[in-house]
Amino acid sequence: MRAVVQRVTQAQVSVDNDSVGRIGPGLLVYLGVADGDGDSDVTYMVDKISNLRIFQDEAGKMNLNVQAIGGQILVISNFTLCGDCRKGRRPGFDLAAPPELADALYGQAVAGLRALGLPVETGRFQAHMHVQSENDGPVTFLLDSRKLL
Repeated sequence: MRAVVQRVTQAQVSVDNDSVGRIGPGLLVYLGVADGDGDSDVTYMVDKISNLRIFQDEAGKMNLNVQAIGGQILVISNFTLCGDCRKGRRPGFDLAAPPELADALYGQAVAGLRALGLPVETGRFQAHMHVQSENDGPVTFLLDSRKLL
């Protein structure tokens, strides 16, 4: 499982010009599910995303997590994070999970974050989405449950 995590002042996602998710300050998370991912990958991602200390404390140091600042999370399913661009000019997606598995694990990750009391919004699985965000910093991190990066 791979994720791009961005600290944002706001973000929203729309499908067919209808807003389906919107947050204020918090995290925009693009989440990709790889073939072979399972419960341990979900657990890893939920723990990392919820506990990443990437928000500034009163001394200006990145020392607070999303819950400490009362932030929100917008999680967008993104299979292209599992794309392989090492050969040729067109990405290969053999490493991406089949849609049924990806949808289930994406749902588990969202449920895991919500179970921690975090306000979580989502996009729409397998839909063509438009995402707007205002990156704060910019602060952007890559996470990989298999530590491949």
